[in-house]
Parts: sequence; structure tokens; C-alpha cells
Amino acid sequence: GRAGKGDSVGFGSGRGSNAGAAGGLSGGLSQPAGWQSLLSFTILFLAWLAGFSSRLFAVIRFESIIHEFDPWFNYRSTHHLSTNGFYEFLNWFDERAWYPLGRIVGGTVYPGLMVTAGLIHYVLNLLHVTVHIRDVCVFLAPVFSGLTSISTFLLTRELWNQGAGLLAACFIAIVPGYISRSVAGSFDNEGIAIFALQFTYYLWVKSVKTGSVFWAIGCCLSYFYMVSAWGGYVFIINLIPLHVFVLLLMQRYSSRVYIAYSTFYIVGLVLSMQIPFVGFQPIRTSEHMAAAGVFVLLQVYAFLQYLKNRLTRHEFQTLFFLGVSVAAGVVFLSVIYLTYTGRYAKIHIPIIASVSEHQPTTWVSFFFDLHILVCTFPAGLWFCIKNINDERVFVALYAISAVYFAGVMVRLMLTLTPVVCMLSAVAFSSVFEHYLGDDTKRQKKAEEGLGPNIKSIVTMLMLMLLMMFAVHCTWVTSNAYSSPSVVLASYNHDGSRNILDDFREAYYWLRQNTDEHARVMSWWDYGYQIAGMANRTTLVDNNTWNNSHIALVGKAMSSNETAAYEIMKSLDVDYVLIIFGGVIGYSGDDINKFLWMVRIAEGEHPRDIRESDYFTPQGEFRVDKAGSPTLLNCLMYKMSYYRFGEMTPPGFDRTRNAEIGNKDIKLKHLEEAFTSEHWLVRIYKVKKLENRDRVENKLRGTDSTKQKYTSKKVSRRLRPAIMLLLL
Repeated sequence: GRAGKGDSVGFGSGRGSNAGAAGGLSGGLSQPAGWQSLLSFTILFLAWLAGFSSRLFAVIRFESIIHEFDPWFNYRSTHHLSTNGFYEFLNWFDERAWYPLGRIVGGTVYPGLMVTAGLIHYVLNLLHVTVHIRDVCVFLAPVFSGLTSISTFLLTRELWNQGAGLLAACFIAIVPGYISRSVAGSFDNEGIAIFALQFTYYLWVKSVKTGSVFWAIGCCLSYFYMVSAWGGYVFIINLIPLHVFVLLLMQRYSSRVYIAYSTFYIVGLVLSMQIPFVGFQPIRTSEHMAAAGVFVLLQVYAFLQYLKNRLTRHEFQTLFFLGVSVAAGVVFLSVIYLTYTGRYAKIHIPIIASVSEHQPTTWVSFFFDLHILVCTFPAGLWFCIKNINDERVFVALYAISAVYFAGVMVRLMLTLTPVVCMLSAVAFSSVFEHYLGDDTKRQKKAEEGLGPNIKSIVTMLMLMLLMMFAVHCTWVTSNAYSSPSVVLASYNHDGSRNILDDFREAYYWLRQNTDEHARVMSWWDYGYQIAGMANRTTLVDNNTWNNSHIALVGKAMSSNETAAYEIMKSLDVDYVLIIFGGVIGYSGDDINKFLWMVRIAEGEHPRDIRESDYFTPQGEFRVDKAGSPTLLNCLMYKMSYYRFGEMTPPGFDRTRNAEIGNKDIKLKHLEEAFTSEHWLVRIYKVKKLENRDRVENKLRGTDSTKQKYTSKKVSRRLRPAIMLLLL
């Protein structure tokens, strides 16, 4: 009886608690804040899902594979980390790179990407979710795109409001300027760095608004992750000091700014120096000096505030403006100097200028990567400046500096994309609030004609722009940014697709048919892929840290076969790999890159290599009969067009639309080892030195007409002696 009574009491109390919980839930959802939170969560989840899904075109059309060039080194390093552990990774000496120099990997990379992927792989295996490290690497960037959307939402909400934050999250989830670096298979530093960038800025704005050491320490930790992930952390360590400096000029100094920046600079400086690749750069290099200068200026300003009560108003103003003017002049000259040195490097150093990502950005690229956001983000910037406060000063500086640097170098379009999404979201949000808000205020102002219908017209126009933006983003992602460079595809007239898998075919041949310690010479673009897929030793790769070594390879490619053979012997080269697109019309082959090889080689060996020798007297670069004799006799030309005259039509280069000038090419020191199905990759074996040098002198001649006989007397006399010797 007691048990039954107790059970009934327990059941009754449980039913009451359930009813209370249900009432609380319904009551929470009946409140506007409850529905607003649920709607925000739903929109963010859908933005994450849309961003993740739109980055899977390459996986669906091809397969789960690492793209491009640099991601292959990142994948190889991550595989080494997950197999051998973190400390082995930090101390890893890669003997397969930069032969005969080698490379200390742990001290020459930003390890954040590898550690992130390795940690996710470790946690999944700890939970008994069996997954290969390659799949983690392939899908890491699409997953982090959702985190980038959330961090952008948080930052925009702090700058404007929640509606603008949701729009910004949706924009950055699908904008091509960010997708270009974060598609599935693009296992590169930028895939996680943009999340770290936005999250660091969010925590910085939060720390400035609150003056809390807690948020400042969080900003330092996020900055530490950014430093470990990407060299673009320099943008943060210059933009945040610039924000503080401008706040001082605008006389917006407060204890909140002092606490936030002092904590960020000291703790962030110490944390950033823990990355082996960074080391002591934050206290030695010029790009970090602005942060140190602003830190000193902030301490001086705080001290002046302390002295303010002890000085007259006129003395204080004179001292302050004098100090600020001197500091502004120093910062201005520093920026001019750094900008000039950056442009000098881009123009006058061939190894930097040869990279397509380092070229100036065209107007077409801005529209292609940002679409309608290019036109709307100035309106958002105007809204922020119109209603200025401390955090909106930051976003204005962010926008202006990002626009400048994106115009200098096309690769830095990536840093412009987040702030464009944020300010465009502010513009759209302001328009929607104005025209979709409460109508009671506008009923009195309604006029005839377009007056009553202006709301519908503007709303339809805005929705049409957003629909066009979504269609453009999907089309660009599908057609421009979802094709792995390792696997190519061509389309027939009937729409059917042909897969050109020459790269992996050639790398697999190298892996299976060459000695494990064979050394392969190629241009530096393909070094990471050869090491990652073929697992063979390379002379140069995409790290490009040793310009003289790259120039030596360029000299070998640009010289005649005999001179190149001497260079290859000195470097112990076993095989030479080149890319040739003359058969299928592939424009990214080594002949089109050849002039950069010549320029880089000329920079180190000006007596042996001159760029003008490879042009015709009219200044043209031609591969036909009118081409320069130096070009037609160099090693790269011979390896590219060897046996090309056997093709139909004979010797016609589809990439350059020309019939080659030398169809009967003979190789003396090299022999063809492998040519892929579509002639895209060609591999040559370097012949070994002969065991004995050939004798060039003629053998002594004999007169065949002269009578040959042996004296019988001599033969009789020699016979007993021969018999004695035999006995």
C-alpha cells in the first residue's frame, strides 16, 4: 500500500512537472524573443547547410580528392602528424624535398591547419567513427565555412543588429570570393583562417565595447589560433592598432580601449611567439612595429590623461597634438615604405611576379567574386559612418584597408570578402527595415502615384537582386571553383564528359616504376604533387624559399641539352617531368610558363641566360620555324616536342595554334620513359655516364694489298721454343 501510494504521488508530481515544462516551452515560444531566437538558429543552420552543400560540386562530379598544389603538401604533413604524433611532426626533416638540401617542416609551416585536421581525426577515431585522414582534410574547409558564417553573424550583430547579422551569414556562406578558397578538397590555410579572422575581430569589438579582460583574453586566444593557421595574421596585428590609433585621433579614448588593447598586445605577442615559424618576428620585423608603436602611444596617452589635471588646458592640448602629429607622421611613412617594398617585390622579383595570385585585381574579378555586393557595400559603409561609434570606426577602417590591399593583389580578395558581406548586409537590412517596418508612420505621408506602391516596388527589387546573387554564386561555384587541377574534364558536342586523368596516371607510374630514392626534376609548381602522390624526391617545390635553387632548375630547362646535362649530373637527377598541353590545348603547360623560368634563371645567371635570346628579332615568342634558334634548341623545347611530328596533323600545337619549327628532334643525354595518354605529362630518364669514354682516334690502318706470309725458317725455329713453353 505504501509503495502504491508513493508511486501515485511520484507520478502525480512528475505529471505536474511535465505540464509546467510544456507550459514554460509554449510560454517561451509565445514570446517574441523566443520566436526570434528560434528563427535566428534556423537561419544560421540553413546558411551552414547551404554553404556546406555548395562546396561539394567537385566531390559529386569527380571524387573525394585533394585539389591544386599546396593542399598536397598540407595533406602529406597532416598524414605524417596523425601517423607519428605532434612532436615528431615538429621535428620532421623532409629529405624528399629540395634535394640535396632538404627541409625542416616543423619550423617552416603554420601548423594550425594540420593540428586542426589531426585533432578532428583523433576525436572521431576516439568515438569509434572510422574515417581516413584524407576525408577529414577534404571536408574540413566546407565544415569551417559554417563556423565562418556564425562568426560573421556575431560580428555584424555587434556592429549593427541581428537582422543584418543573419543576412551577412547568408552572404558569406555562398559568396564566390570565399568559396574559391574553401571548396571540398581545397585543404589550404585560408579554409580555416577566415573563421579565425572573423572570430578574432568579433572578440576584439566585444572587448572594446565592454572593457572586459575576459573578452580581451578570448581575443588573444583566437589571434593565437589565427597566427598558427595563416600568415595573414599580419592584417590583424596592423588593423587593430590602426583602430586604436584612429580612436585616439577622434578623441574617443576610454579605459575600455586601454584595457582591451593593452591586454591584447601583451598576451597576443607572447602567444604568437610560441609558433616556431613565427619565433621572434613580432619584435624584429617591420610589419609588427606599428602595433608596438601604438602600444607605446597608448601608454603615453594614458599617462597624459593622468597629468591632465596637473597641467593647464592650453599646455595639455599643445603637448598632445605635438605627440600625435609626430606619431602620425611616423606611421604614415612606415605605411608608404611597406607598400613600396611590397610593390617592388611584386614587380622586380620574378619568383613573386610569376605567381598568378600575386597579380593586380581586375574589375571583372571584383564582380565575378562579389557580384551585386560590390555595389551595395558602399551604402552599408555610409550607414556606419553616418551613425558612427567605436566599433563602426573599426569596420570602416577594415573596409578601406581591405579594398586597397585587394586591389594590389588578387589573392587578397579573400580578406575583402567578409567585410563586403557585412556592410552589404547592413545596407540591405536598413532598406528592409525602412520599407518593411511599421506602416502607421508612413500612412500619413502616402501620396498618389508611386507613393502607396513604393514599398512593394523596393521590396521586389531587393528580392530580385538577392535571387540574382544566389544564382550567380551557384553558377560560379559550379563552373569556376569546383574543378580539381589534378583531374581535368572536357565536354563533347553532345554534352558527354571526358575525364583526363593524366596527372595521377603519371604520378602512379613514377611511384610504381622508379627506384624509391629516385630524384625527379620539374618546375616548382609540381613539387608538392610529386612528393604527395608519387612519393619521390624533388629538387624544388611550391615553398619557393630558395630562389637560387629554383634558378638553377630554370637554367637547366633553358639551356641546350649538353649544358643542361652537366647541371642535372651535379644535382643527381634521375628523371625529368614536364607538362605539355600542345595535344589537347591545355594552356597551363610548361611552354607557356617557360619565360618565367628564363627570367628567374637570368636573375641568378645573367651571363649564361638572357631573356632576349628567346625572342625573335621582332620581339615575338614563337615556337614555329620563325622562332629563336636558342629557344628551338633548349631542353624544354626538345622535351616538349620530342616525337611530336608523329602526331596528326604533324607537329601542330593546339595551345599556341602553330606548327612547330623543329619536328625531327634527337635526344642525346635523355630518353623518353613515359608519356601519358593525352601527352599532358611527359617523363624522361637521364642517361648515366658511360662506363668507358669512347676513343675518338681512328684505329691504325693496314694495307690489305700487301702479301702476307710467314717464313718457314722462322716458323721452324720458333716451334721448339713454343713446345718448351707449353711443357
